[in-house]
Amino acid sequence: MSLLLLFFFNCPNLMRYPIAIVADGTHFALNGKNVAYRFHVDNTTGDLLGDHFGGSVGDNIPLEVIGEVNGWVSDIGRVRREFPDQGRGDYRVPAISIRQSEGYTVSEFRYKSHKIIPGKPALPGLPATMGTEEDVSTLVISMYDKYSDVAADLSYSIFPKHDAIVRSVNVTNHGTGNITIESLASLSVDLPYEDLDMINLRGDWAREAQRERRSVAYGLQSFGSSNGYSGHLHNPFLALTEPSTTESQGEAWGFSLVYTGSFTVNVEKGSQGFTRALMGFNPSQLSWVLPPGETLTSPECVSVYSKDGIGGMSRSLHRLYRNHLIKSKFATSDRPTLLNSWEGLYFDFNQSSIYDLAKEAAGVGAKLFVLDDGWFGKEYPRLSDNAGLGDWVPNPDRFPDGLEPLVKKITDLKAANTSTNMRFGIWFEPEMVNPNSTLYDEHPDWALHAGPYPRTEARNQLVLNLALPEVQDYIIKSVSDVLKSADISYVKWDNNRGINETPSPATNHAYMLGMYRVFNELTTQFPDVLWEGCASGGGRFDPGVLQYFPQIWTSDNTDAIDRISIQLGTSLAYPPSAMGAHLSEVPNHQTGRTVPVAVRAHVAMMGGSFGLELNPAVMDEEDKAAVPGLVALAEKVNPIILNGDMWRLNLPEDSNWPAVLFIAEDARKAVLFVFQVAPNVNHSWPRIKLQGLDPQASYKVDDGVVYTGATLMNIGLQFAFKGDYGSQVVMLEKQ
Repeated sequence: MSLLLLFFFNCPNLMRYPIAIVADGTHFALNGKNVAYRFHVDNTTGDLLGDHFGGSVGDNIPLEVIGEVNGWVSDIGRVRREFPDQGRGDYRVPAISIRQSEGYTVSEFRYKSHKIIPGKPALPGLPATMGTEEDVSTLVISMYDKYSDVAADLSYSIFPKHDAIVRSVNVTNHGTGNITIESLASLSVDLPYEDLDMINLRGDWAREAQRERRSVAYGLQSFGSSNGYSGHLHNPFLALTEPSTTESQGEAWGFSLVYTGSFTVNVEKGSQGFTRALMGFNPSQLSWVLPPGETLTSPECVSVYSKDGIGGMSRSLHRLYRNHLIKSKFATSDRPTLLNSWEGLYFDFNQSSIYDLAKEAAGVGAKLFVLDDGWFGKEYPRLSDNAGLGDWVPNPDRFPDGLEPLVKKITDLKAANTSTNMRFGIWFEPEMVNPNSTLYDEHPDWALHAGPYPRTEARNQLVLNLALPEVQDYIIKSVSDVLKSADISYVKWDNNRGINETPSPATNHAYMLGMYRVFNELTTQFPDVLWEGCASGGGRFDPGVLQYFPQIWTSDNTDAIDRISIQLGTSLAYPPSAMGAHLSEVPNHQTGRTVPVAVRAHVAMMGGSFGLELNPAVMDEEDKAAVPGLVALAEKVNPIILNGDMWRLNLPEDSNWPAVLFIAEDARKAVLFVFQVAPNVNHSWPRIKLQGLDPQASYKVDDGVVYTGATLMNIGLQFAFKGDYGSQVVMLEKQ
């Protein structure tokens, strides 16, 4: 037995958990509150072999039994590998594929050394989870291919409190010639032979984050993005579960890629029954040339384990992202109710009508007014979506005095029945350019293109090449100049098309590195600005954006009934605190559906950023009269949404009565949201059984009645609704 090397924290709070990282010779263990991740080095091959990823275990793990080797699948294809390379008899999908200068695509990475680091190093140029030595520790395994002189450092960081293990990979070329990284997975894990389900989030514009659950079958199941960004079609998130796992019971593994670019998720059940899950770059958009002495760092992948079902998996991710991913000081506080001008006015406005809309916003209790698309462009004024992108100067016809006087007038307004001054926010789409713009006239080469091939437009616009430092600098200066010109405290950063033509596959990742530099520079320069990400809604709802922007516009679809599914689907991986959700007018502009104003507001206030997407001046008088009370309720529940735990009680795909419970961080308060979608005629109503409460404690509900936590969880509350589209919000307070 080799010397036992222990790494532990000198921190009383963490002594409740097992030692975070244990290295016993070449056997390694990462331990959290409820999770253990074990692997070891095969002394014969130098390969890293997985032993366990799941619930806490003892010191000794039974050896994996390998039967007689017959057929084409040799030993290497019958074991659970941590970093499967290409060639040499493992016919499953590899975690890395390298093309040598001679054309070889075979690799042989063997264990070389390891080290344990207190805390967690940052990733160069990439967003990443973060924490102090009291929060996280890191194990780095160094692998080496002696035939190509290529090194791979596997970084495993564990957050014991959150049962989260984060992995990334550094690939360094120590050889004498260029190599090309054709594929690289941030995480690869092989799970034992057993039946599993996989859950992912699919969709499209206006129907993001639709939950898809299916059995893991033999062979390869894959999804991902090829549009340059994380995208609407598939989210960079995967869950694996036992077939019997529910929201509240059973084992669940969650994987979330901290990246905003194109990605690929591969789930393969090999011939021996093991399930391999990989998440990382999209191979068709990588081909990264690595000269001697240079390193490619993969984005990191967060993995969490839950013994308490899918809901437990989600809550671990939520807590981790709230506390150890989002850098903004607004991560869990100060989200004012806003009114956005888009659906109220679209492009039809001027200085006077914008001020009138801001007064209407203040009159119903909003505390932030956001001027959306259409405020900019001089030679090419932005009167529709066919001109102006790239020219970030106020339109002199619409704003003859510039922005500053208007912003001053709006920020002098007081929100109704308060002494609170209105704040002012503004919309940008800085990564894009219209061919009808001064910027394009001067720099057509700044738009992404592939030689002589046509530059395909979408929404009448092209994508700027953020791989170019001069483009990054232009965006930083343009946005900075506007923010310095007036008292602007909120930015909505939009992106309304995918990437098509690029000069090379590697441009896609270079673009991401440039974009992250822009995000980092601006958010660091303007830390008091509340930044919201948007990409035609949820087209870039991913952990990479959340590093810099504490909230993201969840979907352009503001229909309340659709939004229940979209928001609950998004919550599989992302905290509700990060979701922008608005009360819009009816008939809804996307679906044409008419839903009562209370239901629309109740759905919207389940997001961390509650707002209005309408013009109060044209609202039905009864609806308008209800808005101030709904705003007050949203502000009352908002601290619980921002900091609390979310329990999905009834899913919209399973029940006519979707229900969600949020429990405050200190567990003293909770808020229950219950909805009815279709009418319930001549029939009783179900009871909504709560979860996550203290069974021994007493809770007072809205009507003043006190129940024990056990009663609320085992019997539940019952609600009656008239007609379709009903809702109820119930506050609970621990006695």
